[in-house]
Amino acid sequence: MSYSDTSKLKKKKTRSKVVTFPSTQRITCPECGNSKEFLEVSDGVILTTRFNQHSDGSFSQELDDSQVLGQVKFYCGDCGADLTQFHKRFLEMLF
Repeated sequence: MSYSDTSKLKKKKTRSKVVTFPSTQRITCPECGNSKEFLEVSDGVILTTRFNQHSDGSFSQELDDSQVLGQVKFYCGDCGADLTQFHKRFLEMLF
């Protein structure tokens, strides 16, 4: 699944099991076994990007900033399963 294609994300309502992880365990999708690619999808985002224009008319990005106003969901990058229950773990391991 491409990062821009969110149409394949599963919208099914399932009861989440609470899962705890040892500090070295990887997140694995219970639906397809994927443990490499994941998507974080945020609703209600304000993205501000600052650009500089050069003398030749081209632009380069100087700075960007984002503000999430809505809900953040976490999905399997292969099958699109909703893995939001693992989002806290993802944030803990994001470096």
